[in-house]
Amino acid sequence: MRAIGKRFRSGLSALEAINLEIGKGEFLSLIGPSGCGKSTLLRIIAGLAEPSQGERDFLLPADRDRHTSPARVGFVFQDPTLMPWGTAFDNALLPFRIAGRVGPAERERVREEIRAVGLDGFEHAYPRQLSGGMRMRVSIARALVTDPDLLLLDEPFAALDEITRMALNDDLLRLWESRQTTVVFVTHSVFESVYLSTRIAVMTARPGRIAADLPVELPQPRGSALRTSPAYAAICATVSEELARAMTEGSQ
Repeated sequence: MRAIGKRFRSGLSALEAINLEIGKGEFLSLIGPSGCGKSTLLRIIAGLAEPSQGERDFLLPADRDRHTSPARVGFVFQDPTLMPWGTAFDNALLPFRIAGRVGPAERERVREEIRAVGLDGFEHAYPRQLSGGMRMRVSIARALVTDPDLLLLDEPFAALDEITRMALNDDLLRLWESRQTTVVFVTHSVFESVYLSTRIAVMTARPGRIAADLPVELPQPRGSALRTSPAYAAICATVSEELARAMTEGSQ
């Protein structure tokens, strides 16, 4: 993203001069105060919204023709946004239905992703029969069925209890470590961002700008013991300081 800005028709300036490169296989978290434009930036990355200025571009592998095989993007929203009349399987199959491709290979792919997110045996359950965490797992499976080059998650665990949230953090890390999909993750939690990420971009208050771009140099794979380690605590403190500074910058 080069010099990305976003101004709405109302005149509200949401983003200003965003310059950000995201490398293949990175796990980047976006963190900042409420209303700073994190979700807007994520939608621009996804192509669901257009910037008012600047450019975004995907540099695909040399063997991929961007005209015939554009970048595949998976998006997980804060709300699971499941069809209440569809089973977990039906909801995860939705991207293939939209594309008009529903055959044995696509159905097997959905079964694989249902298993990968820990919902084996719940394929025929309806959203009302699933817990909040399980509904979010269906949403993640739906985003993964197309084997995305880029997985975008907009505060997917914000509404969950702490125990469920930590379990889903671990499951998301396991999926990322096994696939090395490029991930951009929006969160309000410093602790979650440090635990998950290889890198954190701290944004100022509106109009959102990148105030700090911080590497997270912690060992992989990560587990629950990391949460109580001095190295983890030190990086959390650094990110908290940068976030406080960014909020001050944005209010000036």
